[in-house]
Amino acid sequence: MNVLIDTNVMLDALMNRTPHNVSAEKIFRFVAEDKLNAFITASSVTDIYYFLKKHFHNTNQAKQILTTIINIFRVIDVTRSDCEKALILSMDDYEDALLATCAKRMRLELIITRNLKDFAESPVTAITPDDYLTKYV
Repeated sequence: MNVLIDTNVMLDALMNRTPHNVSAEKIFRFVAEDKLNAFITASSVTDIYYFLKKHFHNTNQAKQILTTIINIFRVIDVTRSDCEKALILSMDDYEDALLATCAKRMRLELIITRNLKDFAESPVTAITPDDYLTKYV
């Protein structure tokens, strides 16, 4: 299965955000063990770095973690066309619309997020980490 992982799920695992980290870490393990093809967007990479640096107060640690993430997850480029199409979607949160647009272009099957309400109008079905683990694992 090919899925897009939302930034909030990434940060749950990387920053040990209780209680959400448990399911996020399970998903990370599946990806690391090649049991799940998981993607993140290039725009998410910049957000993840920002929050890691802020959380750990350490540039080198943030870069090391990000290097690991880039080696485990597939990174989707964000194109001008993606940016334009995201503006047209009837989704209030532009960042989420951009993720949904990228997921659609890549023909991904699901978006794994804790933020279902903002993905209600997404062209790609969104599911929570817990629901993904219950339904697909």
